[in-house]
Amino acid sequence: MNVKRTLLMLVGTALAGTALLAQAPAPAPTPTPTQKREAHMEKRAGRQQQRIGKGVQSGQLTAKETARLERREVKVNKDIAKAEADGKVTKKEAAKIEKEQNATSKRIHHQKHDAQVRK
Repeated sequence: MNVKRTLLMLVGTALAGTALLAQAPAPAPTPTPTQKREAHMEKRAGRQQQRIGKGVQSGQLTAKETARLERREVKVNKDIAKAEADGKVTKKEAAKIEKEQNATSKRIHHQKHDAQVRK
């Protein structure tokens, strides 16, 4: 009798464990390389936009400098949208956008640290 009871308990425990595993949420899908590239470009564009905003708030950027930097950011954002339009950002497109973002980043730094200040 003890053997039957033990077997029933083991089978019951196994079934309960299986049911719990079946209810566990599925793991999140791994992002594709294209999704990673898109996320990186968009995140960086956002950070650069914040840097421009902080430069305006602190008075490090003049109105003219800000307008110029904003135009550059608009161009980068258009290029990102164009690259994402077909649903896949190629390595070549990502490299071009990264080069533009690098140049914009250097420009932001230069404009924030030159001797000009907002009046």
